[in-house]
Amino acid sequence: MVVPLPLSIFLIARNEADRLGATLAAVRDLTDDLIVVDSGSTDGTQALAASYGARVIARDWPGYGPQKRFAEEQCRHVWMLNLDADEVVPPELNAEIRRLFAAGEPPHPAYAIGIAEVFPGEVKPHRFAYTLWPVRLYRRDRGRYSPSPVHDRVDLEAGATTGRLSGVIHHFSVRSLGDQLAKLNRYSDQQADDLEARGVRLPTWRLFVELPGNFLKAYLGRRHCLRGAYGFLLAMNYAISRHLRVAKHYERRIVARARDRRAG
Repeated sequence: MVVPLPLSIFLIARNEADRLGATLAAVRDLTDDLIVVDSGSTDGTQALAASYGARVIARDWPGYGPQKRFAEEQCRHVWMLNLDADEVVPPELNAEIRRLFAAGEPPHPAYAIGIAEVFPGEVKPHRFAYTLWPVRLYRRDRGRYSPSPVHDRVDLEAGATTGRLSGVIHHFSVRSLGDQLAKLNRYSDQQADDLEARGVRLPTWRLFVELPGNFLKAYLGRRHCLRGAYGFLLAMNYAISRHLRVAKHYERRIVARARDRRAG
């Protein structure tokens, strides 16, 4: 019999029924406390999550940080693992997490885990896939998700050390080019909202360099150039989304100035 770890696993989701099953199946043996916070799914996501033994909690969408902080508060264990609904823990990483807890309390209060992109048509990450290394496994009394609505990160308390696991999460983030661009467009709205709320003013010259600069960042820096034509297309989508963030920020400023002139 597989014994669950003293570990809560939490996810946030909305309309992820086509991807969530693989995510939950890969980790449900690790925990007796699996939480899915759903923000208005209409495709059966909630029922699917419940079929894998998850506690499903419905909550309107307040932004990335606030939603993940709410999910943290639902966890029963001190140790927590956060996943996105399009991320799959492969067997070797599952086993590594088990080994980490085999001797009792892990030596660090937080662990960074690699998250590697898997493009449509691939079954696992390319050997040169771009990989992020955020903290995803951590003690709830030593770190919490940032309250920012757009910045998806764990803020650790001063002095908290971070270990690093060797296994990598497989990130199936792209359903299609159109779906990705629609998601990035929505996210750029939230980024523009965040800039406005924080009183940040980006210089106008950014309008002219954001698209080419971020294309090069993705195509060369993130090594999309090694993934053929599809890598080129995804680099373009990324660049367009970053341009939209600045363009919407600029548009709001000129609309606000026009409104102020009319009011004056």
